[in-house]
Amino acid sequence: MRIITMNVCGIRSAAKKGLFRWLAKQDADFICLQETRCHAHQLAGHDVEIPGYRAYFFDAKRKGYAGVALYTRHEPDKIIRGFGVPEFDDEGRYLEAQVGDLSVVSVYLPSGSAGPERQASKFRFLDAFMPYLERLRRRRRRYILCGDWNIAHKPIDLKNWKSNQKNSGFLPEERAWMDRLFGPAGYVDAFRVVNPHPDQYTWWSNRGQARAKNVGWRIDYQVISRSLAERVRSASIYKDEWFSDHAPLTIDYDL
Repeated sequence: MRIITMNVCGIRSAAKKGLFRWLAKQDADFICLQETRCHAHQLAGHDVEIPGYRAYFFDAKRKGYAGVALYTRHEPDKIIRGFGVPEFDDEGRYLEAQVGDLSVVSVYLPSGSAGPERQASKFRFLDAFMPYLERLRRRRRRYILCGDWNIAHKPIDLKNWKSNQKNSGFLPEERAWMDRLFGPAGYVDAFRVVNPHPDQYTWWSNRGQARAKNVGWRIDYQVISRSLAERVRSASIYKDEWFSDHAPLTIDYDL
């Protein structure tokens, strides 16, 4: 089973750059997209369809903001939009497809980089989302939660970690939350199961030739139930073409 996740930074913009032509060639079972930045009815005339796939969207109420999408070749038994917290469900941040005992989720955590107000919102999200994730763990389901988590977990996950310790995305409180996620909460960072190496990033600033110099952050994850850890086979970050300021993360599972 192949799963791809990517923050598209505007689904229509990414489509113009050829994202969906690339995705159509990847033989993925599930494709999770974040920050679609539009409502589904605005997609008419844009190249966002993939032959053989069903597409599901969960849009933010606010136009041009956030939103997630999920494409699948499998007929879902159930689609769940939101995780029950109106502040964040109104922003279109959680979309789950259930197929048998497997749930694949496209999730987009808030960024706090715009200022104290947005960072406070991010902390509220983290406070609300962790109990939800812990409830999921107790269900008889397997979870693969894909998306832009907007947190680099460890120093290996961003280039300039020393100078970013007081910046959103690498704050001690955020990293401690990730410690809990990949510890007592019972989830696993699928990428690190098969790739322990440094300089593996999924997002780069548009400033200062960050891409060319590979000065990036790894903030896009596939977070999996612990029972799936032994099923991870390979992981790759595609950088030959640029569809947004994030790169697609592809992970193959033996399911």
